[in-house]
Amino acid sequence: MTTVDQRFPAAAPIGVGDLLAEVTSEPAGGRLRVGDPRVSDFLVAFARRLLAPSVARRFPELASLGFFLRRGELEKTIAAATPPAGQLRFPRGVVFHVPPANVDTIFVYSWALSALAGNPNVVRISSRSAGAAVAVLDALNATLADAHPAIAQTQRMVTYGHDDETTAALSLGCDLRVIWGGDRSVTEIRRYPLGPAARDLTFPDRSSFAVISAAGWREADDTTRRDVAIRLYNDSYWFDQAACASPRAVYWVGAPESVQRAGAELFDLLSEVVESKHPDVDAAMAVEKRVSTYGLAAEGVANAVRFRGNEIATLELAAPELIPRRWLGVGTFPQAQVGSLTELVSVVERRDQTVSHFGFGADELVSFAEQLAGRGVDRLVPIGEALTFSSVWDGYDLLREFTRLTTVQIREPKP
Repeated sequence: MTTVDQRFPAAAPIGVGDLLAEVTSEPAGGRLRVGDPRVSDFLVAFARRLLAPSVARRFPELASLGFFLRRGELEKTIAAATPPAGQLRFPRGVVFHVPPANVDTIFVYSWALSALAGNPNVVRISSRSAGAAVAVLDALNATLADAHPAIAQTQRMVTYGHDDETTAALSLGCDLRVIWGGDRSVTEIRRYPLGPAARDLTFPDRSSFAVISAAGWREADDTTRRDVAIRLYNDSYWFDQAACASPRAVYWVGAPESVQRAGAELFDLLSEVVESKHPDVDAAMAVEKRVSTYGLAAEGVANAVRFRGNEIATLELAAPELIPRRWLGVGTFPQAQVGSLTELVSVVERRDQTVSHFGFGADELVSFAEQLAGRGVDRLVPIGEALTFSSVWDGYDLLREFTRLTTVQIREPKP
C-alpha cells in the first residue's frame, strides 16, 4: 500500500490503511457529534487567524472564509439543520474530499461543514496548490496547538500523486465521496468503486453570468456605480475568473441605447479599479485571452472585441444564446443585450449555476427563478457575492448531505 504526505496535521507520511484506521477509531471524549463543540471551537479559532490583517491583506478571499467560519455563522448553520421531533441527525461517516486545484479555498468550506457535521474527513490536496492554500494549511496547523486531540485524530489533509491504488483505497474506505472540479474530474474519480452503502456528492462543470438592469444603473448614484465595479472585480479576478461562480458573461437588460451607455460607464470604472488593484495578468494569460476572444470573433460568436490593456477584454456577442461557457482568461467579459430577464429563460442551461445581479427588484428575480423552474441556476446573488460560499451550494444543503437521519417512532398507549 502506498503512503500519503500528511499536510494537516503536519506529520510523517502514512499508509492509507493506517490513516483510515486512525481517523475512524474513537477519539478522546467520544465520537464527534453534529455541531460538536470540539470542532466548532477549532473552526472559530482557525477563522480568527484567517481574519488577521496580515493574512487578509495578502489573500482577501480568506477573509470571506474567515467570516463564514465565525461562531455566529456556524450556530446558524447548525440550527437550520435541526430535525423535527421524532428524528435525530448523526454524522454520515468517513468523508473523502477531492477538491479542485484551481480554487485554493473551496476544499476548506467543504471540509469544515463536514467536520461540523461530526464526520472524520480525508481531504486530498493538490500538489499544485500554492498561495492561499498554503496559508490555509499553515493556519490550520498553527490552530491545532490549542485544539482538542480529537481534531488531529479525525481530520486529515493529504497530498499524493496520481496513484490509482491510493484513490481506490480511500474511495472504498469512505461513506461519502465529495468530488469537485468539473466533468472530467467527476468521471475520472468515479472509476474507483465505493462501498455498497456509500455514495458520491458531485460538483461537475458549472458556469455563471451577471445580469445588470440598464434602468437600475441609470438610477444609481456615482458611489453605487463605483461600488458595483469593485464588486464585479472581486467576483471576476479572484481565482482568475476560473471559479464556477465567477461571471463569464454580462447580460444587460434594457433598451440598446441605454445598455450601450451603461456598459461603457461600467467598464470605464472597472478599468480604474483594475489600475488600483494591480491584478497579476502575465504575458501567457494575455495571449490566452487574445486567442480566445479573436477565435470567437472568427467563429461569428462575437461581433466586436475590445482590449483595455492586458487586464480587460470585452466582446459583443452576436446573439444572447451564444454565451461562451468555457473559461476565456481572467478579465474577459462577453456581453449581450436583452429586453427583459424573461428572454434569458431559453438561454439558461442546467450547468448554469450563479446569476449575479444589479438593479432588479425582488419580484423580478423571483419571477425569473420561477420561470426557470429548476432547469438551471441555483443561486441569484447581488454582484460582489458570487464567490461568497453558503452551506447551500449547487442546490445541495451540504450539512444535510453530510449527515444521516434516524427516525424514532413509538406507539401511543390506548387510553
